[in-house]
Amino acid sequence: MKEIAGKKVILTEGEFLRREEANKRYLMKLETPYLLRSYLHEAGRYSGRGPDAEAFGGWEDLSCQLRGHFLGHWLSAAALHYQETEDVELKAKTEVILKELELCQKDNGGEWVCPIPEKYLYWIGKGRNIWAPQYNIHKLFMGLIDVYRMMEQPKALSIADKLADWFYRWSGRYTREEFDDILDMETGGMLEVWADLYEITGQEKYKILMQRYYRSRLFEPLLEGKDVLTNMHANTTIPEVLGCAKAYEVTGEEKWLHIVEQYWKCAVTDRGCFATGGQTQGEIWTPMKKLKARLGDKNQEHCTVYNMIRLAEFLFRQTKDPAYMHYIEYNVQNGIMAQTYCPEGGLLTYFLPMKAASRKEWAGERDSFFCCHGTMVQANAAWNHRLYYQEDDHLYVTMYADSQVSFEMQGRKICLTQNQDYMNGSLMTCSENNAKQTINETVSAYANKPDFRKYVFTIHTQEDTPFHLMLRIPDWIREDAMVYINDDLYVKTNNTAKFVAINRVWRNDDKVTVLLPIGLKFIPLPDDASMGAYRYGADVLAGITEKERILKLETEKPEDELSADTERQWGEFRTFYRTENQDPGISFKKLNEIGNEPYQIYFKVK
Repeated sequence: MKEIAGKKVILTEGEFLRREEANKRYLMKLETPYLLRSYLHEAGRYSGRGPDAEAFGGWEDLSCQLRGHFLGHWLSAAALHYQETEDVELKAKTEVILKELELCQKDNGGEWVCPIPEKYLYWIGKGRNIWAPQYNIHKLFMGLIDVYRMMEQPKALSIADKLADWFYRWSGRYTREEFDDILDMETGGMLEVWADLYEITGQEKYKILMQRYYRSRLFEPLLEGKDVLTNMHANTTIPEVLGCAKAYEVTGEEKWLHIVEQYWKCAVTDRGCFATGGQTQGEIWTPMKKLKARLGDKNQEHCTVYNMIRLAEFLFRQTKDPAYMHYIEYNVQNGIMAQTYCPEGGLLTYFLPMKAASRKEWAGERDSFFCCHGTMVQANAAWNHRLYYQEDDHLYVTMYADSQVSFEMQGRKICLTQNQDYMNGSLMTCSENNAKQTINETVSAYANKPDFRKYVFTIHTQEDTPFHLMLRIPDWIREDAMVYINDDLYVKTNNTAKFVAINRVWRNDDKVTVLLPIGLKFIPLPDDASMGAYRYGADVLAGITEKERILKLETEKPEDELSADTERQWGEFRTFYRTENQDPGISFKKLNEIGNEPYQIYFKVK
């Protein structure tokens, strides 16, 4: 199974498209000299003169041991955008950066091109504490590899290959036990780098580096079924296991896949998740099925969300199990979308607090540049990913978003468009909008917000073509989903554990309509059934409150406590709720629409 992405998947409207366009503007806004500052400094090419008042702060400051990490993320994000849009300005900016990196590498002696000194690596070889140099350098490798693959820039591969020679010599200095000690200090995502480069070049040195970076002290206990994660830092091990995933794709060796499967079992299946889909507090894994005591102000680190989405996507491609896409959907809606682009300004949050009466702490565009700043630009460059997959004559629709996908079946070119019908009957968005207000039946037919979501797929083909259309049914549906083909009912189903398969000869302008019943669900904590969070579809709802509240219920169903509030404004149905029996009342809105308000996600109910 292969993902369809790049130019073949075009977002046509909606929040995904808005965020992707905002992200590309942000990448272009960041000045090239400041992106390169740490690299120029390390290579002796930075004079210290010039207008540095606007230089990036936070982790990109020259005093920080992780300085320069963001450029690798920037390169990866730029490559993702270019793969979809072929934006010439973004490509030109990237080419300038590559030229400067090439000069830095030359002035450093022909191999080293990193924003930090070589001695940092020798220090970790001596057991000296230093802040994650391999994590830092992995970002540069990752960016160079992505630019080579998606922008077709051979210079990027040349820079990476020469830098790899340095690592080959450095890692060869140590015995197996000594290097295992280094891997226990920190490894970043270097295993994935070596697997990527082995796939691209076939060079033996990369296979040897993969063997050297096999972290047996983590992987072997995982294979034995031991819990090696509780209270351990989360986002140090996820990149290592992503390396195992890539190693499996490159070598086909089953052991790599078994490590990934056992990691997922330990991290997700046996551990459980918050209602958001996230799992960490203070950057560490929670105990298995014990989340109540971990509702704090540092839940759900954005990097962890992003990398676990990547891991779930890999496992989906191996298994075709919709459960992995269910997991991704929750983390997209309540992670990526809830932790980036504040509605009132602000770029991203490192964490997503789940303690009652917490607020999101928003970072700015130039003053933070912590790790999540990097995964933020990557995540928001990839909104046209994870939507469609193909295997032989099967096309899989895995996410619902306004888009079109181009693909081939039996040598015939086909386009599938996906559009959400909001059933509002109006385009009016504000009092100053002069949208056409045609008298129509839709407005009166759906006087209140519909209790289902409606998606329409249209086939565009010049020749009748047989293939299987596979539709994921989200696990948040309230009752049977219904699928229609050209207005005729095809199937009713509440089975969210497998795809709806439509095998037929498709003709031009054939239409498939999917109705997904949606509503409120109360999601209890695994270790306290009397405490839970509300979800509307995949979206977690947050109550706006400056102090912790307990909900006193009039019925046994917590869902009965909330009712729609200001459900429509002009031509738009909205997702706002308020309590029925609390004094004072509490207003609820989607967590990914929370900006600076104090909020509560988990409520005790009595």
